[in-house]
Amino acid sequence: MGDKKLIIKVRAIILHEGKLLAVRHPHDTSFAALPSGKLEWGEDVKECLTREIIEELGVRPEIGKLLYINNYTQSDGKQYIEFFFEVKSGTDYLNLSKLHRSHAHEIAEIVWVNPTDDMRIFPTELGEDFKAGKVISDEVRYIKV
Repeated sequence: MGDKKLIIKVRAIILHEGKLLAVRHPHDTSFAALPSGKLEWGEDVKECLTREIIEELGVRPEIGKLLYINNYTQSDGKQYIEFFFEVKSGTDYLNLSKLHRSHAHEIAEIVWVNPTDDMRIFPTELGEDFKAGKVISDEVRYIKV
């Protein structure tokens, strides 16, 4: 199976008036995912999310509670663990094109998704919860793909 490698990622759940902020990446625009980044050695998960959101979206996030943990293995043998945090103050993210975003090239498109939109959101379970209006809850939910 080659080198076993564990990668930890942190993702932001940003909501505004019932819509979810999602991004499409240049390598595959057939689906949308939540803004994210990989944890660097020695970094705290909330520090990682703050750094990535500033780099990609240009806004310092107000991080709320942990909502999901996703655990999956890619075909290349890498195992991923992702922490999804609520990010409050969604209005801060409405006019991102005007902001300085040092890593904007990593994102092909930023979209606000309605629950009724026919758009694939990764991971699927989170997308289904969003369509059902159940993304925000009082418990951490585990996704295992």
